[in-house]
Amino acid sequence: MKGNPPKVDTFTLSFETIKAIIMSIERELNKRSASKCELCGATEHLKVYQVLPTKKGGIDESIQACATCIDQIENPEKVDTNHWRCLNDSMWSEHLPVQVVAWRMLSRLRNHELLDQMYLDDDALAWAQATGEGEDDENKIIHRDSNGVILEHGDSVVLIKDLKVKGSSMVAKQGTAVRNIRLDHENAEYIEGKVDGQLIVIITQYVKKI
Repeated sequence: MKGNPPKVDTFTLSFETIKAIIMSIERELNKRSASKCELCGATEHLKVYQVLPTKKGGIDESIQACATCIDQIENPEKVDTNHWRCLNDSMWSEHLPVQVVAWRMLSRLRNHELLDQMYLDDDALAWAQATGEGEDDENKIIHRDSNGVILEHGDSVVLIKDLKVKGSSMVAKQGTAVRNIRLDHENAEYIEGKVDGQLIVIITQYVKKI
């Protein structure tokens, strides 16, 4: 394991509190989107989609999207070019997380004509590029688990062996699930995730995507 980052302060929320927060975000997104997918305009099978990586969470880092859009965002091999014609409209959304997702999908589709029409300030562009979209394939850092499966921001993995956390007495046990991982953009061998509330760096050869 690489030396772990500074410990992140965490606190425990009750199930009722978490549920209330989620419902509040859903209500706000429903209002903002007029109960439609903010990408394609669909009105069925809508879900809250967090635009990773997040800092605080909440409506400013989320969009309301349909199951079809989410499935194609999370599974590049399923992308249907015709479906994403909707970006001609949604790329002009006044809401930043919608713009960020539109930029990522246009980059994946290599639609430079529409990308050239978009403007994101430096911070927004850094957020949009955080998942690696828009990089040339030959320069893009690809993270793979122990089986060679590609890992993405927000994936869940399971540890395949006990891992000693450098600089502490903590041992991350084999079989521990690590959810909502983050990728190290400089090293394909490293990912970050929380184990027992502590943010640690994990070597990809010791995890399996779930």
